[in-house]
Amino acid sequence: MLAAFDSAFEAIALWFSDSALWVLFLSGFLSATLLPGGSEAGLLATLGLNQYSTFIVISVATIGNTLGGLTNYWLGLWLPNRTQDEKHGHKALQWLEKYGYWGLFFSWLPIIGDPLCLAAGWLRMSFLPVLWLVFIGKAFRYSLLAAIYFGFF
Repeated sequence: MLAAFDSAFEAIALWFSDSALWVLFLSGFLSATLLPGGSEAGLLATLGLNQYSTFIVISVATIGNTLGGLTNYWLGLWLPNRTQDEKHGHKALQWLEKYGYWGLFFSWLPIIGDPLCLAAGWLRMSFLPVLWLVFIGKAFRYSLLAAIYFGFF
């Protein structure tokens, strides 16, 4: 049994080690869920390889991170709908109630970003505006990091 697990784990590790883009995608996805993690180091490491165009690296990180954020959104849809009468809620709920959909642009922020996507699902916000604002915000973050990496700032 242990040998089968070891063999399967080795096969998975080899498959992912073939492409830094897969690792970057998974890093982006997992770091956007409620799990702890950060994809910034993966982005910078992948840019440092000089194997892929900057556009491809930013796109892969953005897509993975956006899908992770949307996972939080879908998890929020499973939560019972909250009443709007509550005075004391999480900061993410207060943020979305104050700024609406535009608050989702900041889903890339540390600490508050993941709960923003969860709260958007909990508040039953429409999917397409959530998708586009989360995508644009995360693309902005990775583009800014790449610009800093290449010395534009």
